[in-house]
This record gives sequence, structure tokens and C-alpha cells, in this order.
Amino acid sequence: MTDKRYSRLAAEHLPGDFAQRWTALLRPCVRLRRAVGGEQTVATLGGKARLPAGIGWPEWPGHGPLSFIASVRCNELPREGLADCFPQDGTLLFFYFDGRTDTDAFVSADDPDTWVGAQVLYVPENTPVFPTPAPPDLEPFPRVSLTAETEQSAPDLWLPQVRGALLGEGRDWPDHPRDTSAELKPFLRAFGRLRTRTGHRIGGHAVPVQGPVEYEIAHGALGSMHAWGDRSHDQEAQRWVLLAQFDSDSDARMEWGDAGTLYWLIRPEDLTAHRFGRAGLTVQC
Repeated sequence: MTDKRYSRLAAEHLPGDFAQRWTALLRPCVRLRRAVGGEQTVATLGGKARLPAGIGWPEWPGHGPLSFIASVRCNELPREGLADCFPQDGTLLFFYFDGRTDTDAFVSADDPDTWVGAQVLYVPENTPVFPTPAPPDLEPFPRVSLTAETEQSAPDLWLPQVRGALLGEGRDWPDHPRDTSAELKPFLRAFGRLRTRTGHRIGGHAVPVQGPVEYEIAHGALGSMHAWGDRSHDQEAQRWVLLAQFDSDSDARMEWGDAGTLYWLIRPEDLTAHRFGRAGLTVQC
């Protein structure tokens, strides 16, 4: 992987010990962008879903069918951008209830009962599949071909492991930037300038629109018994990793809220076991 932007950021703006702790948190990822000029297609947005025989179109009982968001061919992704536990072959299909057939229903990370409105199907390699038209009351999104590039990804600064690395265990960022220690201010300014693009991504760290997505999923997994930011909440947030994020995309005519992003997260043990039905989704805009 030639992209080392966050490692360079640390080398340029953090003291030695801080740089080492920060760099240890970085992960590779696969960035998906529109394929142009004959580039290899490794994933698609929209279009027709290709489902195995006998697999019905995903739906949210009582509310309606889910929209087909994306298809990802696992064996065509660059392995150097993926965790070892990511599937080496097969296809991932992403579906999401976007409210077009029921405007009163929405998927909420805080309410696991609604998580059925966001589903990930794994189709093993060599499984016969067939183009499956969307239900008649659900207009499919235009098909957009995507190619892949590997990148370095960085965690959100508010995640517990980052706060521990840069501030010390149990400490939070100050309420006002002026109160941040002088040795961290250049790094924070440079980080803000560098991390301006959300985009489509497989694996690595999520690029949130507003705060760590891991906390939102953790809150739903734990239920209302745990307050945001308590120790159990921090621990649960660290148990989830990004599976995929899909940004709003004008080519595919996808817009999530006000130009927001869909984030699917999963626990590593479920990723290893291909238990994609246990993935959770949150939406930020």
C-alpha cells in the first residue's frame, strides 16, 4: 500500500511516543470509486440484484421491500486493503429500507428491532444466481460500476482507543480547542484538513459525518441501560469494525437524508464466521 497519509501526518505533527501510539491504530481499507476508462469493476451501486434461487427479495415485514444498494465481489478486492478475516471470495449484497414505500418507518441504530430494515446477504462463490427485478412498487437505483483502491484509514478522534493514545486513559478532549495541549494542536489542525472526504469504503475505519458510528451501534447493542460514554459503552464500541460505508451518490441517485452516509458495522468474530445477518447499520447526515 503506497498511501501513507496518516502515518506521514503523525511523523510531521506528533512527538515520537504519540506518533507511535497513533500509527498503531491505523488500518488499511479499500476505497470504492466510479470505474472509468475500462478500469476493473469490483462492485456496483444499484441496478438489479443477482440472488440465488429460492432467496426472496429482502423486506421489512409490515413496512415493505428493501432497496438494493450495492454488490461487492470479495475476491476482486485488493487483499492488502482488507482484514485477514474478510471473505476471500463470494459476493456481499447490501439492502436498506429507505422509506420510499413507508415514510413513517426508518432504521435506527438505537433500536435493534428496526435492524431488519438493513440487511447484508453473503452469496458463496460458485452459487448460481439470477438477475432479480425489484418489487413493482420499488424503483431500482441506476447501476454504477465501481473500482477499488487501497488507502490508509484513521479512527475518529473521539473513539476511546484514540483518546487513550493521545490524552491518556479515561480522559476526554477539552470542550474548547484552545484548551488542547500545544503539542497536539498542529496534529489536530492537519487531521481536520486531511479528512474531508467520506466516500464509499470497505473495511478499515469509518469516516463519520458526525461523531463515531461505533458508539451509535454500541448504544443499540447495549440498550438504554448504559449511558453514552460510560465504560461499558466504550468497551462495546471497540467490539465493532466497519464492514462497509456507502455515501450519497449523485450518479446512482442515492441520497441518504441530507447528503448522508450508510454505515454497516460488524463484530470481527461474526465477520470471520460470515454471520452477516448480525451486522448493524447506522445512518449519519
